[in-house]
Amino acid sequence: MSDPVSQNTTYRNALPLNSMLLEYRLESVLGAGGFGMTYLGWDTHLEKHVAIKEYLPGEIALRAVDGSVVPVNTEHEYNYKWGLDRFIQEARTLARFSHPNIVRVNRFLEANGTSYMVMDYEAGDSLADYLKRFPAPDEAMLENFLMPILDGLQAVHEAGFLHRDIKPPNIFIRKNGTPVLLDFGSARQAAGGMTKSLTAIVSPGYAPLEQYTADGNQGPWSDIYALAGVLYRATTGTSPPDAVKRMKGDSVSMGLATARTRYGERFLKAVESGLALEESLRPQSISEWRDQFTGRMPMTALNRGGSASAPPAQRVSSAPPAQRVSTAAPTVKVAAQDASTQKIPATRRAASAGVPAGKSANWRWRGLLLAVLVIAALMYFKHRAGERDVLPQNTAQTQVPPPAPVTQPQAAVSAAPAASPPPAASGDGRTPDSEETPRAAETERGADVQIPKQVRKQFESADRDGNGYLTPDEIKGKFPFIEKTFSAVDTDHDGRISLEELWQLRQKQLVRRQR
Repeated sequence: MSDPVSQNTTYRNALPLNSMLLEYRLESVLGAGGFGMTYLGWDTHLEKHVAIKEYLPGEIALRAVDGSVVPVNTEHEYNYKWGLDRFIQEARTLARFSHPNIVRVNRFLEANGTSYMVMDYEAGDSLADYLKRFPAPDEAMLENFLMPILDGLQAVHEAGFLHRDIKPPNIFIRKNGTPVLLDFGSARQAAGGMTKSLTAIVSPGYAPLEQYTADGNQGPWSDIYALAGVLYRATTGTSPPDAVKRMKGDSVSMGLATARTRYGERFLKAVESGLALEESLRPQSISEWRDQFTGRMPMTALNRGGSASAPPAQRVSSAPPAQRVSTAAPTVKVAAQDASTQKIPATRRAASAGVPAGKSANWRWRGLLLAVLVIAALMYFKHRAGERDVLPQNTAQTQVPPPAPVTQPQAAVSAAPAASPPPAASGDGRTPDSEETPRAAETERGADVQIPKQVRKQFESADRDGNGYLTPDEIKGKFPFIEKTFSAVDTDHDGRISLEELWQLRQKQLVRRQR
């Protein structure tokens, strides 16, 4: 819907300009396609411009001398009337929407043997014209028009309806920069199931593969493909390759690769995900696709190995056959499903794309290992918190400084060999008893630590079964100072206390007394 200016192009099937259609005066033709014609009209009652869309499928109908629309022959009469009924249903459906980014139908009327939609007129340019004047817009600008369109399209899908003809000419950019989605192709696609000639009326490059057949499995993923094609056109400057040609040789990835210097990897991957040939490999809902642009979900679709020639056993359908959208059905509405019911389970998608089971299993093992590490860390900090209740903080690795050397009589000192090391003090810092000389304590050292003989004797007297460990029952009466802190002393948490663990506790107690 460009600005209301005079049109130099002659449309032979158009109504005469300045003629009246009820209270609307037709000023010009805004555009024409294979399924209808759109006029710029002037509402003489409300004194404002409106856009009026007329049902006129050019391949099976024409304009008679009296201005009425009639089928080209009796053979197409049934098809014409059946398509007209779809056009009426589309008008009634759009009239229920009140979304700022979806064209609003204000009125529906019948005249001249056909039907008309009266819509708000929007001043601005189609995206097709906009991209001619501003080629390769930056990513921020594309997202500014994309996100509102996704919101509007999601509302359409949740109402059980599809657009079926998204392409740059059908996205309008208002003068204030906001987008609006125009010209739904539902009636045309529905009629395509009734006549072979209308089946060919698709938009090459923007129509997904399932729209080329009467029994194609259409759904929200079909509109996603078309809108992804629009983004391909905007980012690469060329129209996307036709879906049928892509079956022989796909160039989408190479085309998007040329745009990597101007657009982010996440953005381009989301576009490629939406352009997967196999419908089950595309995002199954607008919300899922939106999350790929915003980064709230991984680009799993690109790992599905999208291929138009996937084996039948790997093709996944998001709805039972009875609920699939068929262009040959007497209604164009999608089965009443919300976006969540149209998503494909992750396991089925992995099978569909041939993702190795080992890769999924590796992620599960990694998740399990992470959970174990978190639990172990929590238990460790809990243990340290309990230990701080009975022992000083940060003393687990404290080395006890040796006490001052014991003064010996001069004669005794002189009798000692010159090369002998000084006598080792007992680990608890006390002067050795007369019967426990430093040399004797030194011979009783453990493998890694020096443990006084007296501590060993206390330990062995409590170790009734002689297995080298003390149980809680053996502790009772022998070491009352650790009966209530057994778990803190049992540093390896094996339910028993070794000689080394007991000696570590004695060292910590000594440090506390020195402080």
